Amino acid sequence: MILAAINWDNIWNTVTQWCMSVGKNLLISILVLFVGSKLIKFLIKRISKSLHKSSIEETVCRFLVSLIKFALYFVLIIIIITILGIPTTSFIAALSAAGLAIGLALQGSLANFAGGVLILLFKPFTIGDYIKEDTHNNEGTVVGIDLFYTRIRGAQDKIILIPNGVLANSSLTNFSNDGKRILFVNVGISYDSDIKKAKSLIMDILNSNEHIIEKENAGVDVVELADSQVTLRANCCTKAEDYYAANWELNEKIKEAFDANGIEIPFNQLTVTLNERDKKEAN
Repeated sequence: MILAAINWDNIWNTVTQWCMSVGKNLLISILVLFVGSKLIKFLIKRISKSLHKSSIEETVCRFLVSLIKFALYFVLIIIIITILGIPTTSFIAALSAAGLAIGLALQGSLANFAGGVLILLFKPFTIGDYIKEDTHNNEGTVVGIDLFYTRIRGAQDKIILIPNGVLANSSLTNFSNDGKRILFVNVGISYDSDIKKAKSLIMDILNSNEHIIEKENAGVDVVELADSQVTLRANCCTKAEDYYAANWELNEKIKEAFDANGIEIPFNQLTVTLNERDKKEAN
């Protein structure tokens, strides 16, 4: 009797209408997903080719492609959720809250990430440059630029990792210019030595050194009249990778040339004067 009282026609019609409505939206969602995925892949491929043809760093290209891909798929998911009739307001609100919490937890990493993007885009320095950051006075040759850290090779061949947020938000000195570095070598000679001869010897060394480039711009100047010496400064230009080799060779060659030509390099001396009482006590 109970089963006979149920209006099966109404139940069937309700279920049929619900299935038709949901099935229709489901089919449309699958079609949108298929077409949207194909379109996103096509756009990503074209964008990737365009970015690689530009002068943008490879790391930045990969980051931008990933970011655009994420944004496009996010929009596609929102469209599919809307077609299925699922309320998007609460979904977006929950996603925003989760994003805010993650951002607060990773604010240091995000600052380094943003700094890495800025460095790779605006290029205050590139791999091979010799830099010094003024926050902790770390200095060395840049050997790698990642999205979060920059790696430099410092003294004793040590690798130093510097957060990109520090480099992007503080001052730094780039000693390199288009792969070149200016080299200064100071050397002292005695007041009795011939300054012109000493300068001529140094210039001959600069002109004959294979690590020195732009030799027409090299020079030697008197930079100081110190207490016990006349200080000469040799200035020249080298390739960034030849800086240390040139520095060591110039110091060695200058010392050898001065010794061979009677140019005295003074050293600190201490003169002790004893009065009569000290002499008697010493005896």
